[in-house]
Amino acid sequence: MQATVIIPTFWTRRRSRGLDGSRFHYDHPTPLGEGGTLPNCLRSLESVEGLGRVVLIVAVTDESIAHAAEDCVSEILDDFPGIDSLVCGSAEMGSLHRRMEQLEFADVISGVSLAGYGGVRNVGLMLGAVLGSESLVFLDDDQVITDASFLRRAAEGLGQRDGQGRTILAKSGYYTDSQGAYAISGSEPWHDMFWRQNELYNRAMASALKPPRIKPSSLAFGGCLALHRDMYCNVSFDPWAVRGEDVDYVINARMHGGDVFLDAEWSVIHQPPAAPSQAALFHHDVFRFVYAHRKLEFSKSQVDLRQVTAESLLPYPGHLVDSSINWRARATAFLRALGGTERRAYMDVARKAVPAAQLYARENCERYFAFQRRWPLLMDRLWEDIALKSLLTGERRVDRGALTGRFPVIKAD
Repeated sequence: MQATVIIPTFWTRRRSRGLDGSRFHYDHPTPLGEGGTLPNCLRSLESVEGLGRVVLIVAVTDESIAHAAEDCVSEILDDFPGIDSLVCGSAEMGSLHRRMEQLEFADVISGVSLAGYGGVRNVGLMLGAVLGSESLVFLDDDQVITDASFLRRAAEGLGQRDGQGRTILAKSGYYTDSQGAYAISGSEPWHDMFWRQNELYNRAMASALKPPRIKPSSLAFGGCLALHRDMYCNVSFDPWAVRGEDVDYVINARMHGGDVFLDAEWSVIHQPPAAPSQAALFHHDVFRFVYAHRKLEFSKSQVDLRQVTAESLLPYPGHLVDSSINWRARATAFLRALGGTERRAYMDVARKAVPAAQLYARENCERYFAFQRRWPLLMDRLWEDIALKSLLTGERRVDRGALTGRFPVIKAD
């Protein structure tokens, strides 16, 4: 089966430093006027065997630059005429949302948007359904593929059973640097004694890469992720997961009776720009892990879900989503403020971000479960939807700027 490749690409007006107070955070969006990493990613795709349609989803940090960002992406694509590409921006989202209203799914529109990592990836899942894709492969725009058989490797085992009879419906590869190393190098400083995120990640990766080649994992990499139709049409990303939506998808899949497998022979080179602020990343990781802990606890009250524990996610992210996460986060923020740079930002995390993360988790994690229960029905209704598919593929062209009204609601039988 030929996979549809989905590439979310994130854009901003200008480079910013520190915490911006935004609910949704992108680690390193591309400033307008700069080519960023996307051209290298597309150039590497040109040599991949069996490449079909490539969908680029354009997300921005400020809605006022949405059209400018879409123009930038279109200009970049002009240099790659051999790639069968489709750009999804604000106009396409307007069509998608109006169709959801028509099909009586207006209540879940907030979970499918160009704001936030999970919402953007859900857009990719929905476009996959509209296009009738049996499988999707997610890439990030800061990655380079050096293996011409990349998509063939992505398909190996997908939709089949492993040696223990488990069906592989979601499969992740992993990231390496340009030298082929997967581990995060360097020892962690003393002020991370209660955090050790890099150490935990390295331990989890070392375990995941041991035989057998493909096995269930607590790790997933959103920029090297293959999803079978039977998975992505039944399990969504969590739109309220602030960061780490790929590892969060492991939790979602397990709660609904599946697994995300990791393939030790499938990888991609990750070349992210330097993060402008480590304190900002830590701030959003605090929200991420506090939210995940709350989600695990809340799910215990849901009788229709398989129970997932922090212990089953050891060593990573298990140690950071158990009941110790609140004091770990606060203590680490104080210690980093004492022993590192960005001291004021880390003090703000210790004093304000941890309680704010707890409040955010209480207010939002229940929303995911309500959203997820509607997801399979929504995807079933959108599968090869004639109205949307013809718009997306250019079979009929519409001046979307003139679409100011709403579709009439069609009552379900």
